[in-house]
Amino acid sequence: MPAPRKKSSARFIDIAALAQVSPATVNRVLNDRGSVSAATREKVVRAAQQLAVPRLMPEVHRGLTRIDVVLARSQTPFFQRMDLALQRFMQLLDRRIVVHRHSFAPGDDERTADFIRRPPHPRHGLLLAVHDTPLLRAAVQQVSQQGVPVVTLMSDISDVSRLHYAGIDNLRAGSTAGHFMGRLAAKQGRLLLLTNDLRFRAHRDRTAGFLDVLQQKFADASCTPAIPCFDDPDQAFQAVDAALRQGELAGIYHSGAGSAGIAQALQRHGRAGEVVWIGHELSDEHRDWLKLGVMDLVIDQDPDGQVLSGMQHLLFENKWLQQKPPAGPNEFRLFCAENLPSQPYLPRGGLLPNK
Repeated sequence: MPAPRKKSSARFIDIAALAQVSPATVNRVLNDRGSVSAATREKVVRAAQQLAVPRLMPEVHRGLTRIDVVLARSQTPFFQRMDLALQRFMQLLDRRIVVHRHSFAPGDDERTADFIRRPPHPRHGLLLAVHDTPLLRAAVQQVSQQGVPVVTLMSDISDVSRLHYAGIDNLRAGSTAGHFMGRLAAKQGRLLLLTNDLRFRAHRDRTAGFLDVLQQKFADASCTPAIPCFDDPDQAFQAVDAALRQGELAGIYHSGAGSAGIAQALQRHGRAGEVVWIGHELSDEHRDWLKLGVMDLVIDQDPDGQVLSGMQHLLFENKWLQQKPPAGPNEFRLFCAENLPSQPYLPRGGLLPNK
């Protein structure tokens, strides 16, 4: 008598039990027959995949998944690289995932908030890097409460129920700058603290972390209050020039961009390489100043990694990914003249053409 044939794969009844539906529903889903809700369709397909059913699975998604990316308009190297990372990532997506990129003037909170509240199309996710102001905070909280998954990028937003923050711990980044500044320069003279627009929570956190470490570990250090330079090289030049004219300057911590003005002021006063200088992002100009000894340390937040983290969380929330991405802030990296990577920060050819 021949031995009974072993079951080679899961049957509809096994899939139905795991998905908690009827075998008839499994039949309709896997053979793409009849009307089944999107949620039930997904449960059946996931159960079949979990049981390693050896067949071509039907598509879980029907229609388009639209994700809006909202950024403050900026020509800084960081935002250029972030835009390039977005363009590269978009080329890897399924054709049914549509990413719309939008940028608004940094001070135009009303138009930004209006777009966040009222998109021109159905929205399945929102990825944004904007100011942390009451108007924008209220707009983000409103759409989040409406069920739209929101991921903040680069700079978090206070007191909103967002899905994920895809960025570094900026308080710890500022604390790191304070630690190295205190070790290298605190006993030599005054310290100058420059920042970008403090309406970005990232810069508030960086400056707070920097000052907290100085107060706790280097109580004798003398540091100016934070001077916003709005990523403007001219304003950065004026701040450094004025500080150098006032007397001995031992160190500069700058949490934003516009560093060409800092370098120009140091060179004009003959202090390049003498004043300790710590900044953010391994831009190509920062790389050059590190090589020349004009700059001492750069804290880089890896915009490519932030885009990847943010998009992964939105895709998981929209059922495009099965494995939940890591939670928590992204890691930041420290660079000095001795550990510079070989690749430039931005490709020589610039950004990919917009489509």
